[in-house]
Amino acid sequence: MSRAFLRDDAEGEMPRRNYALPERDDPEYDRAAARALLDAACVNETQLAERATGYYWGEARLHPYAREILAEAERTGNDRLETVTRRFLST
Repeated sequence: MSRAFLRDDAEGEMPRRNYALPERDDPEYDRAAARALLDAACVNETQLAERATGYYWGEARLHPYAREILAEAERTGNDRLETVTRRFLST
């Protein structure tokens, strides 16, 4: 994982934001987890989102959802989200 997306002081911290994740067995969990990881990366809290979601950065299982998010970022002109999503997909 790229150190560019980790906060150096994140070790031992609990997630500060509510990632609004559904239950793990919910069919939408992976989509929500992808969104949480990418949104967290935009604000340099990737490690905290990994703990909250149970997925690591670049998880191949989340790539279909990341591609949807990339299309949204391109459509809306969200350059930061587009950048982190492209990095996620290249991992």
